[in-house]
Formats: sequence, structure tokens, C-alpha cells
Amino acid sequence: MDNENKENIEVSEEENKDKKFGEVSEQAIEAAKEAEPEDIKEKPPVDIKNELLEWAESFVFAMFVVIFVFTFFLRVVLVDGASMNDTLVDKDRLVLTHLNYTPKDGDIVIINSDVLQKTIIKRVIGTEGDTVVVNYNDNSVTVNGEKIKDEHKKNEFMLEKGYFDISYRVSDGVYQYEVPKDKVFVMGDNRNNSRDSREIGFIDEDDVLGKAVFRLYPMDNFGKVD
Repeated sequence: MDNENKENIEVSEEENKDKKFGEVSEQAIEAAKEAEPEDIKEKPPVDIKNELLEWAESFVFAMFVVIFVFTFFLRVVLVDGASMNDTLVDKDRLVLTHLNYTPKDGDIVIINSDVLQKTIIKRVIGTEGDTVVVNYNDNSVTVNGEKIKDEHKKNEFMLEKGYFDISYRVSDGVYQYEVPKDKVFVMGDNRNNSRDSREIGFIDEDDVLGKAVFRLYPMDNFGKVD
């Protein structure tokens, strides 16, 4: 054995002599820490300031998304009155969609009425080119000769009111409306308690603010509206 190897062995033996029984080197401790599972390793202290900053950033981002959606895609509206009973009732809060919306038969829509000087909510009965016939004698509404679904209509016989525009009367108790271009004909589901196209005339499509799609309140009626 050469002198260099002999010296190394002697140094190692001296180091071992200096160590006390059961003593562990710092290198061994660090190696053991590296080998520990993640859930029992010593973790650095939580930086409260950074945590709060991250929470604040997440909250601001979430609020931005909500504002963006309700500005460009959705709105919340409040039902005022009984003209849509029993489908909707006074004080219902609805979500309205309005982006690139085109009125369609059967939709519940929110309208900016210049005649009534307020915002109203009604159901679209007919659109451009449709022929709407309201017959108070047999309690029916037809569009292009077909009776509309009336499961939404308040369950009572329609009454002919004196304030309806008689220029559309074609016979006793029967009114016929030809819907012009870019107009819609609307009625409330509560036919005997609704100021709608029978009184205020056709509605410009540009005055239709959007379609009601969801009820937020009251919670017991939370869900889709149609």
C-alpha cells in the first residue's frame, strides 16, 4: 500500500475516533431532510403580505369578469306589476340577455316603451310578416292561422276592453293585426291586466332591450323562465 492511501486511512480513522457514539454529521441530516415526504418536511413561514396580495388580485379579477359579463352579455331587471302573472310576478328579479338578440315568437322580452314612458315586460306573439288574430269570442289567439300555445296564459276568459285600438277590429270581438317590418306584436300573459300591443300598438325591434332567460329571485322560483 502506498504512502498516500495509508495517510487517507489514518485521517478517516482519526475522524471516526473524534465522533461520539450516536452523533450524526450535518451532511447526513441534510440528506435525510431531502428524503422526507413533502408533508413532513419543514416548510418556510407563510408570507401574509403576499397571500393577501394574491387574494386581492383574484378578487379584482373576478369582479372585472362579472362587470364585463353584465355590461356586454347580461343585465338584471326587476318585474314591476302583474301583467305577466302567473308566469312572472311583481318584484321578480330576472337575468336579461341582449347581445345580438333578435325577438322570436314566444320570447319574454323587456321593452323600452315611449308610449307608456317606462320599461315593460311582455311576451312576443308575432314578428315581422305575421298575422295575429285575437278572438275574444272563443278566447283564442292565432298566428298565421295557428292557435298559439297558451299554457303560460293566466287561466281566465279574455275580456274585450274599451281601450283597444278598434281600427284592427274585423268583426265583433275579433281583432286582426298584420305585423309590419322591424316590428313585433306583444301581449302580457295576464291578458285582462296588461297594457300591450292591443293598446299601444306594434313595438319597434330597436326598443326591445333583450330576452328574459333566468329568474334570480325569489329563491323558491330560482331557475329558467320561458
